[in-house]
Amino acid sequence: MSSENKQSLGGLTLAAIGVVYGDIGTSPLYTLRECLSGQFGFGVEREAVFGFLSLIFWLLVLVVSLKYISYVMRADNAGEGGILTLMSLAGRNTTGRATAVLVIMGLIGGSFFYGEVVITPAISVMSAIEGLEIAAPSLDPFIVPLSIAVLTLLFVIQKHGTGIVGKLFAPVMLLWFLVLAVLGVSGIMKNPDVLQSLNPAHAAHFFLHYKTISFFALGAVVLAITGVEALYADMGHFGKVPIRLAWFSVVLPSLVLNYFGQGALLLSDPAAIKNPFFLLAPEWALIPLLILATLATVIASQAVISGVFSLTRQAVRLGYLPGMRIIHTSEMESGQIYIPTINWVLYFAVLIVIISFEHSSNLAAAYGIAVTGTMVLTTFLSCTVALKNWHWQKLAVGLILLLLLCIDVPLFTANLIKIFSGGWLPLCLGLVMFIIMTTWKSERFRLLRRLHEHGNSLEAMIASLEKIHRYGFRAQRCICRVH
Repeated sequence: MSSENKQSLGGLTLAAIGVVYGDIGTSPLYTLRECLSGQFGFGVEREAVFGFLSLIFWLLVLVVSLKYISYVMRADNAGEGGILTLMSLAGRNTTGRATAVLVIMGLIGGSFFYGEVVITPAISVMSAIEGLEIAAPSLDPFIVPLSIAVLTLLFVIQKHGTGIVGKLFAPVMLLWFLVLAVLGVSGIMKNPDVLQSLNPAHAAHFFLHYKTISFFALGAVVLAITGVEALYADMGHFGKVPIRLAWFSVVLPSLVLNYFGQGALLLSDPAAIKNPFFLLAPEWALIPLLILATLATVIASQAVISGVFSLTRQAVRLGYLPGMRIIHTSEMESGQIYIPTINWVLYFAVLIVIISFEHSSNLAAAYGIAVTGTMVLTTFLSCTVALKNWHWQKLAVGLILLLLLCIDVPLFTANLIKIFSGGWLPLCLGLVMFIIMTTWKSERFRLLRRLHEHGNSLEAMIASLEKIHRYGFRAQRCICRVH
């Protein structure tokens, strides 16, 4: 029996690598390049490289490992995760006014996630197809059609369930993370000094050295942790243990090694900033790496697709969205579901975004603002759960809240400058979802209240319908007799 459990745990862990970590796992393709591209007024300088590497490492440790993996994932409702679950848990032991505030925060966070979900598949798939231009520049006119074709295939296979999809994607993503680690180690061995960036003092020195512009640079650093909210939302698909095991054993070490390998390369050759990820590989491996990276970026969108299925089911259960067909795709995991309506609405929304923006670079500015906004709201809700549901000491919860806000608020504020250059897109999409959810909930509540006001609402309604049917039947008979 124990061997079967171990086999099951191993299979779920492998599937989690394929589904949950696709988004955050492809961040090394562009994060360090965006950080040091010169858009913030400085280039590939030693202080900047050390500072960004230190910030990226400690964000992965503090935000992903400690906040989400170790702390927020403790809050689950029958194994389900996501910000709406957190909202529901937080409002169980609070006053009416406090509950109303928590509900609004949860709905805003859920709306942010819907807004980001439309962007992630579009930018992931488009960046994958655009990568083919390195081998064949003539493919530029075919970027949009090829992206649509790949996305269509991706959304079509969703009906087979995240378990099957995870098994298909898992070997590719496992190979991807192993390649990230190998490339990173090869770069670090050529310049081991880069390991000094593990010291958080370099992050502090980065802010002291570059002053104001270092704050705005946080908007690029956050690219290293996009996908973290989907990680929590996907908890119901695979469970806590497989997700945690996958992160600490495979994903985190591979990401850190690759980021530091790129940093080592840049310290030796600043000109490599044009594409430090691919230049980290030997020349003979460029084409195979390009193919693998293309597959990995396509897979990256799976994390948010499965996450939005979980979020939608929670919204339906809580009465914020109308009932819809939910298909369970696994006999073992109740969280593995497929929602046809959401799948195809999301598909057409992503197509509209791709056709409108045409290139992934046009979407890059929209990335991050919804993620960091959700992170701030998650902090408040999770601390409320810790205080009211887990009965932690007020001082301990207050210290946790202060520490998390010191990380989340600067990241969110730094991303606010993106509003006019694309950040408006997830905000507008989120606003639409917020209006839909609040309207459905309020109108549903008004209907139930009206029925209750009539007393014995269900019986009265049935009697009324029977009366109408009886009179209608008599009238129909009279008409027939006349004729």
